[in-house]
Amino acid sequence: MEWAAAFEGFRRADTATSLDVHDLEQWATAAYLSGHDDAATELWARCYRSHLDQHRPDQAVECAFWAGFGLVQRGEMAQGGGWIARANRLVEVHDLACVGGGYLLVPLALMSLDRGAFDDAHDRFEEAGTVAERFNDADLRALAMLGRGQALFCLGRRDEGARLFDEVMGSIGGGEVSPVVSGIVYCAVIDECQDAFDVRRAREWTMALSRWCADQPGLVPYRGQCMVHRSQVLQLHGAWGEAMDEVKRAEQRLSDPPHPAVGMAHYQLGELLRLRGELEEAEAAYREAQRFGRPPELGLALVRLAQGDIDAAAAAIDAAVAGAGDPVTLARQLPAFVEIMLATDRVDRARSGAEQLAAIAQGADAPFLAAAAAMDAGAVLVAEDRPRAAMERLRFAWRQWRELEAPYEAARTQLLVAGACRPLGDHETARLETESARTVLAQLGAVEARDRAGHELGPVTSTRSGSDVTPRELQVLRRVAGGRTNREIGDELFISARTVERHVSNIMVKLGAANRAAATAIAYERNLFPG
Repeated sequence: MEWAAAFEGFRRADTATSLDVHDLEQWATAAYLSGHDDAATELWARCYRSHLDQHRPDQAVECAFWAGFGLVQRGEMAQGGGWIARANRLVEVHDLACVGGGYLLVPLALMSLDRGAFDDAHDRFEEAGTVAERFNDADLRALAMLGRGQALFCLGRRDEGARLFDEVMGSIGGGEVSPVVSGIVYCAVIDECQDAFDVRRAREWTMALSRWCADQPGLVPYRGQCMVHRSQVLQLHGAWGEAMDEVKRAEQRLSDPPHPAVGMAHYQLGELLRLRGELEEAEAAYREAQRFGRPPELGLALVRLAQGDIDAAAAAIDAAVAGAGDPVTLARQLPAFVEIMLATDRVDRARSGAEQLAAIAQGADAPFLAAAAAMDAGAVLVAEDRPRAAMERLRFAWRQWRELEAPYEAARTQLLVAGACRPLGDHETARLETESARTVLAQLGAVEARDRAGHELGPVTSTRSGSDVTPRELQVLRRVAGGRTNREIGDELFISARTVERHVSNIMVKLGAANRAAATAIAYERNLFPG
């Protein structure tokens, strides 16, 4: 059905004649699916009153539920709760045994999920499923199955939950479930898969959601979120141009009127801009995400790192990790934490972050997390001058990224492999890995990462003394050789003069230099400024 056209058709018909309650229910559905939220609420209220006037309290319960549920979805909790309470009162007053009573178990179960009472939530969803079977109601059956899967995920029983998700998605594919509930289930399952780092399922169901949306002309509520999810999937698999187009369309759809997911769209735009090296634009997108309730600290920390302001990056990622309230959020932040701690020469803290991520990955059974944990462990081992141990973890990570079809992550892992090969004397492999990674990064449009390849993503090893000069120290040393003062260097690298002084002191010790001129001479003698 073309939902916008259907909405207008019902509106014109209602002007010409009085619609019966069945037509009103279809009109309410068309209003909701074409984005006329206030009209949908008014129409469900009309349906509710019509059913009561015709002494059908059981059907009035369902209409009150959908009026309330739509309001709650839009964040209007007080009004939505009022309609749910009205529906419950009808059930109590008339002592009803009806399918509407099963629907009313859904918000109660969701409240249990929100407060962490996962066993209670599962039991309530299971009870709703029993009501669905008694009345053979496909929509309630789907909501109950979805909720049980969510509760099982929260209880750590992910395999059982995933099987329920697959089953409920199968019922949608079979055309058993209404469009309203289908959209709810699609979005919820994809969110759960992404939170579980189950990128394969997230990809499969996102593509299915895209096809479903395409078959629903005039659909509004789920299309914007669908586009954000699709952009995230395209980004992971290296189609950054398509991902950018998709998220820009999502921003347009979600901004007028503002949808709760619009912050997610702005943040995803920031991610793509940052990866492409458009740092000022990325920062602006992250700020917009913050304005709409999406925390931006992780993205902003990586922007600061790319800008060379490593002290600000460290402060931002510290705050983000400290504020992580659950393992999923922490797992998303730890790779950036490890990267930034290594950039600031805080190897002990980087090791701690990598160990935390490994512990989360071990309990998650998610190849994406396993790859990220192995990559971070390898990066730490390279920084600790343990290249042989690093190679084992990095090769594993590279194979995982390849299987997941994640080219950017695979290329970054190759650069770490190159960094492990150099101290082993395997310069040929280091060169081949770096060249291969640079080619992939250039194809993706990751210009800054490509330009840093071989320089800033691994320590530069002295060819004669074995002393390691870190990437940040090499940046400072280049500017010392150019005659800059500490203040001038700090201004160029967006760090404080005191931090520059610390780096210069470390360089003197590592090179055995008595002063800045001697450090410059040793740097040129040992070819620390290749190219």
